[in-house]
Amino acid sequence: MHRRQILLEVIVSLLVLLFLYASISKFLDFKTFIKETNNQPLPNSWTPYLVWGIPFTEIAIALALLFERTRLPGLYGSLVLMGLFSIYAIIILLHAFPYIPCSCGGIIKRLTWRQHLVLNLFFVGLAIAGIIIQRRKTAPPLNT
Repeated sequence: MHRRQILLEVIVSLLVLLFLYASISKFLDFKTFIKETNNQPLPNSWTPYLVWGIPFTEIAIALALLFERTRLPGLYGSLVLMGLFSIYAIIILLHAFPYIPCSCGGIIKRLTWRQHLVLNLFFVGLAIAGIIIQRRKTAPPLNT
């Protein structure tokens, strides 16, 4: 196996672990996740969509990453979701909201918002690297 392929497998594995851990921890303490989502500086009318949409999106991305045929869309999905989470963390760090709740699950909940941002940006970087490697892998060779 080539170094790039090994790196891609490591990147994909880390993203799958992140998304499965995050989604499962939300479902394991679902009542708390609903309460914390209601406490976000977003309209509470969004809560039903967020509490189901976020964890199921995380699971869908993790599943897409597992299969070669859907890996590239899974990597793009990872980039978009982690990008959105990063933008949200930046907005919080800029004090755009009167309070800064966290509806993250598990040990991620214990991070500060700066640590959230660093973690999110790390996974954004992994997704970008994964996209580059995957695209090179599936790109047709150039005729010379």
